[in-house]
Amino acid sequence: MHGPDGKSILHTELTIGDSRIFLSDEDPGMSVKSPESLHGTTSSIHLNVEDADAVFQRAVQAGAKPVMPPMDMFWGDRYAQVLDPYGHLWGIGTHKEDLTPEEVGTRGEEFFRRMAAQRR
Repeated sequence: MHGPDGKSILHTELTIGDSRIFLSDEDPGMSVKSPESLHGTTSSIHLNVEDADAVFQRAVQAGAKPVMPPMDMFWGDRYAQVLDPYGHLWGIGTHKEDLTPEEVGTRGEEFFRRMAAQRR
């Protein structure tokens, strides 16, 4: 659905698998701001897919900026992030293993320890 100017998008619907995502262009009159205006985003979209590596590559080839390359994460997913041309952050994950809350906690502590050491 286009706005009164015939160019802006008031409403668009994306269907990914069995899920729908609704998006629109920035419209300050309706208190809708783009990630570019905010200099960041207040949310992210997460997709569970069969092959996170392939979807990540496809997104980058289509113009998304890589934020986090695919990697095995402490919660049991293969996970990556991209930023689309409009500034929206997309998480892309493939579930690899089921873990107990304790295993996630232990792995998470180690992950954040390594991240802190890299920032020094």
